[in-house]
Amino acid sequence: MDEPTAYRSELVCGTCGTSPTTPDAEAAARLTWSHGIENARPQWTCDSCSRTYLRSIEGKLDSAWW
Repeated sequence: MDEPTAYRSELVCGTCGTSPTTPDAEAAARLTWSHGIENARPQWTCDSCSRTYLRSIEGKLDSAWW
């Protein structure tokens, strides 16, 4: 089932700029990356950055902080 266009977002890490290079990598990223809404825009964070900044993410600190 496809997501509605309004909710679809490109998979690019908002912290380091990493993006999946193959369709299989994109499918895996949708399962392992963090997704949130920041300033009314979808924000993806790769699994590596998610692990590094876990405490800041859980504390709901603005990404500008970390």
